[in-house]
Amino acid sequence: MKHRLVHSGLVTVILCVAGILPVQARAAQCSLGSVAGTWAYTYTGTVFVPNPLPVAAVGQAQLDTQGNLKGTQTHTLAGQTEVEDTSGTYTVNKNCTGTFAVSVYLNGQLVRTANLNVAYDSNTNHARMIFTSLTLPDGTVLPAVITADVTRVFANN
Repeated sequence: MKHRLVHSGLVTVILCVAGILPVQARAAQCSLGSVAGTWAYTYTGTVFVPNPLPVAAVGQAQLDTQGNLKGTQTHTLAGQTEVEDTSGTYTVNKNCTGTFAVSVYLNGQLVRTANLNVAYDSNTNHARMIFTSLTLPDGTVLPAVITADVTRVFANN
């Protein structure tokens, strides 16, 4: 009798856990919809043109559910500061990684494009990014090492 109770209790626990796991797995998947919203960010690093120059920015971007982004940032390169507009596209993988393709404008003129890889964490309330390319409008690729720290302005629970 005692053996049957333990066995049926164990079976019940296994069935409950097995029923919960798919729900948790689905909840952990990322999508355009799960990361859409307003984000604040900083990035810092070095651009090599040809000598190393420090670069930093602080900004905010709105991501929509269709994979588009739009924002503004204050950017400094070796102490020269500009306020710039940004626009572009982004992708999100189910494993909470993705990419960004961003165009940066100063007074309406394209000044550079950037590609970034991203990893979302903290229930998609935070992300870490690294620039994978930085290109001028004439096609010149600027070697750079730049990382970004990104936080959702209005956190998901």
